Amino acid sequence: MEYRQLGRTDLKVSAICLGTMTWGQQNTEAEGHEQMDYALDQGVNFFDTAELYSIPPKAETQGSTERFIGSWFKARGNRDKVILASKVIGRSANDWFRDDKGPTRVNRRQIEEAVDKSLKRLQTDYIDLYQIHFPDRPMAWGSNPTRFGKAAFEPAADETPIAEQLDAFADLVKAGKIRHLGLSNESGWGTMRFLAEAQTGGRPRVQSIQNAYNLLNRTFETALAEIALREQVGLLAYSPLAQGYLTGKYLDGARPAGARSTLFARGQRYETVGAEEAIRAYVSLAREAGLDPAQMALAFVTSRCFVTSNIIGATSMAQLKTAIGSAAVTLSAELEAKIDAVHQRFGNPCP
Repeated sequence: MEYRQLGRTDLKVSAICLGTMTWGQQNTEAEGHEQMDYALDQGVNFFDTAELYSIPPKAETQGSTERFIGSWFKARGNRDKVILASKVIGRSANDWFRDDKGPTRVNRRQIEEAVDKSLKRLQTDYIDLYQIHFPDRPMAWGSNPTRFGKAAFEPAADETPIAEQLDAFADLVKAGKIRHLGLSNESGWGTMRFLAEAQTGGRPRVQSIQNAYNLLNRTFETALAEIALREQVGLLAYSPLAQGYLTGKYLDGARPAGARSTLFARGQRYETVGAEEAIRAYVSLAREAGLDPAQMALAFVTSRCFVTSNIIGATSMAQLKTAIGSAAVTLSAELEAKIDAVHQRFGNPCP
């Protein structure tokens, strides 16, 4: 397993990160423990979770994933072997996260409440990387915001200034509750504003950005890749298999039993015009090269120079072994050229 520096910290994280969002709905606690055991044994020292999880979000299962990780830490006594990342939810209308039953915001009161609850569920004294899951400001994250027009960028009256958010996180760092700060579902403008505000007042510098990145969505390359490299705010790539669509298992309308889109019908991001044709082209290319389509897609993400770690997820041990095994796959220059040719043809059908 390769290890890469997390931002400008002294932490070295595995190039493959274990994603955990299915634990609590698609996966039981015992299955989550089995996945963590296997991943750690394979050299994966980086786990990612969130107060939001499990997915899809709902009050009944909120925090279940962190609880499963906490019970594993307690049972194994190995907290020191894992670099742990979690997240505070961003701006939303969800009312089941906070004690006052109000909508979620990234302000001091809610940040402090969120981290204390996560620490309790995780049964740990500290979180290595604490991320803002999505911005406090209104933003059409997870898609192309320009299609929503000017409204997607209008400031909200109750928006918490980035400097104030950083001040709250600074106090958590001083208290030893978190070690480092990261962003998620963030834009180039937002990332640079966080970096600028960190230059004053002893505020913590963001060390990573967790955004979607895969063969169907390479929009990170447009502007954020330069920021990641020049500012050492590396990408923690989520959805590297496009919610499983890049395996080919959903082609021609197939809905395998137990698969996420079969259970929850939440795959619309990867069912856009042109997506199926692009998926079919990538799957065919992998098979022509003698590769598992999933491993080709994952190896592509892991090999990008701006990627710090590739966040994989699995609901079965077979899927987990395939995903972690992709770390040993090297794409030839010829295959990369063919991947780029498909990208030139289809672009980014699923931003």
